[in-house]
Amino acid sequence: MQISGIHHVAIIASDYQRSKRFYTKLLGLAIVAETYREQRDSYKLDLCTPDGVQIELFSFPSSPPRVSRPEACGLRHLAFRVPDVAAAVQELRDQGIAVEDIRIDEFTGKRFTFFADPDALPLELYEQ
Repeated sequence: MQISGIHHVAIIASDYQRSKRFYTKLLGLAIVAETYREQRDSYKLDLCTPDGVQIELFSFPSSPPRVSRPEACGLRHLAFRVPDVAAAVQELRDQGIAVEDIRIDEFTGKRFTFFADPDALPLELYEQ
């Protein structure tokens, strides 16, 4: 098997419109396609980062909650590359988003920090 990269990450939102605004307006991800699936009473929003990685944002009625803290088993967090962590943190804080203090990765020496999406999914900003 030869894996050449990440194609997409899928996220289920509790409030589709709120999460759509968060990922498109606040984080600036591009919309590739948006589909309403009537038989499932569900939306599927395909988003794309500048480097081509896609995020699928789903809505499902009555989705059960999932533990999402970084130390829980399963997906730990989703990390976004940014050229300047401090500038990105300021942008988020200007929009009223709580962001942890910037830390230094002890292995790479790079700056990073965490914040959360509207459903408390841990998101990381990692400096390139």
